[in-house]
Amino acid sequence: MRKIQSTDTSPKALNGIKIEDYHIASEPYYLPSGNEIGLFESACRLKLPVLLKGPTGCGKTRFLEHMAWRLSRPLVTIACHEDMTASDLVGRYLLKDNQTVWQDGPLSLAVKHGAICYLDEAVEARKDTTVVIHPLTDNRRILPQEKRGRLLEAHPDFLIVMSYNPGYQSVMKDLKHSTRQRFLAIDFTYPSAKGEKAIIMEEGGVDEETAKRLVKLGEMVRNLRQHGLEEGVSTRLLVYAARLISDGVSPGSACEAAVTRAMTDDVEIQEAIEAIITGIF
Repeated sequence: MRKIQSTDTSPKALNGIKIEDYHIASEPYYLPSGNEIGLFESACRLKLPVLLKGPTGCGKTRFLEHMAWRLSRPLVTIACHEDMTASDLVGRYLLKDNQTVWQDGPLSLAVKHGAICYLDEAVEARKDTTVVIHPLTDNRRILPQEKRGRLLEAHPDFLIVMSYNPGYQSVMKDLKHSTRQRFLAIDFTYPSAKGEKAIIMEEGGVDEETAKRLVKLGEMVRNLRQHGLEEGVSTRLLVYAARLISDGVSPGSACEAAVTRAMTDDVEIQEAIEAIITGIF
């Protein structure tokens, strides 16, 4: 294969979208809970791949958006799924105006232009697909474009990041050790009560008392994990409830829509959550 250096910084487009369009224009609100910002900045300087671990809706994606803004890096996000192929990541030949032309995939675009490439919920992708990232996660930092017979050398600013929800791991859906051990990992969990209250007030637009009650709701519903609930209520859902309340929806109806019905279809657990909501509001 022919090795190609990624020194082209012209605004190439992916389906008509320029790399500049992947920059985050304004600062995303993020409340640090530990040393994750310093750790991520160090990983960027050292070009070390990063794995963000934590439950759904705990702030992994928001953290990465904040860091992309903070570091002035474009952020190319790829939502992983079981039908995704290596060509979806790397690129493919397409017919255009009676000609065969090469179309870079989002991973190739990020490699060429020094973006942060974010594989969201990487465990959802087929294991034979994620193997394509392996040469990018060690000292080689190359991406094979096998259909073109090329090896792309990653831009110096390129960084690959994956998110992973350990709560969903199983024999069939888990990261291969050959993939996992190429990343340093940053653990995320639900914010502290104080931090979650601040997030709900900022993102949900509610007063302090309402935010306190929603935090209490979150804590009590998360305790139901010991009684059949698959996963605790996310901070994201609590923010959704807050937004509904700030828009004039009654707290009971807002929490029913954003928490009870969104969390589970189990009637008994729904009744338990409704009892908690009634007690708090």
